[in-house]
Amino acid sequence: MIITATPNPSIDRTVKLDRPLERGGVHRLSRPVDVAGGKGINVARVLGRAGIATRVLVPAPEGSDLVRRIEAEGLDLVRTSGPEVRTNLTLVEADGTTTKLNEPGGELAAEDLQELERAIMNESAATSLAAAEHTWVVLAGSLPQGVAPDWYLRMTAKLRLRGVRVAVDTSDAPIRAFAESDVLPNLMKPNGAELATLTGNATGTGLQLEAAAAAGDFEPVLAAARTLHRRGCEAVLVTLGAAGALLFTEDTAWVATPPPITVRSTVGAGDSSLAGYLSGVIADADPARRLELAVASGAAAASLPGTEVPTSVQLDLEHTHSRALHTRDA
Repeated sequence: MIITATPNPSIDRTVKLDRPLERGGVHRLSRPVDVAGGKGINVARVLGRAGIATRVLVPAPEGSDLVRRIEAEGLDLVRTSGPEVRTNLTLVEADGTTTKLNEPGGELAAEDLQELERAIMNESAATSLAAAEHTWVVLAGSLPQGVAPDWYLRMTAKLRLRGVRVAVDTSDAPIRAFAESDVLPNLMKPNGAELATLTGNATGTGLQLEAAAAAGDFEPVLAAARTLHRRGCEAVLVTLGAAGALLFTEDTAWVATPPPITVRSTVGAGDSSLAGYLSGVIADADPARRLELAVASGAAAASLPGTEVPTSVQLDLEHTHSRALHTRDA
């Protein structure tokens, strides 16, 4: 069982533009498409389509549009009390260029946060009794107003003390909290900019890391990922857009390049990558295969319109290639 917690969920509204986005211009939009959104929900959606048991935890009002949409998809939902759900707007141009306009979300009251924390701990404990080796809690996305930036850090510490495996995918202030702590999850999935934040730009800024990878030089990314591994993160999965992704685990590094695709929307590509990796973990695949599943899933998501996420049959694993980059820690 994989449990995903999304403390700041949203309704994700996607519209297509009639021409490239022009600042100050007037655009005609396609009919909007609304889906239940948030990183954890996206991860659960991909895993569910792959037939993997997943449970979604979100704070939201009873009977809200978000709750109705999650239940309509057949996802296993645990709802806790929360504020009105925000709406995020995604603008997609014809070439796949994506512009996101995200609302901050309502303030999560202290008692509502405590209810969410209890649900996470209770669900993880109950699941661990049945299948400890395959129990993961995914903490993903931004944090709502009223929640301290180190909340993911504190939840990671509590869960790991219970022996629950934790994956974290976040950015900005919540990820900076991990940069200054000895507590790290079992798995982190940063992009280049987030990896630089986690390591204090020790091997380059996010732009520098991503530019190097795009040019075929993965050494700066590898050095940064190795730093996190030394600090206690068992696996570091770094997504690098068109350059693919890098995985560092147990003193071994792999890099994988995506299959050729036509980018239609990058919304949810990173979430799909994380889900692909976790699907490999559940299947007891070796690290290279886990990375290939991550990259193929991310690429498949980017090739789909709007907020669509892929099914297993849409993954082009035949043209997703991995190679060992490093075998021993220097």
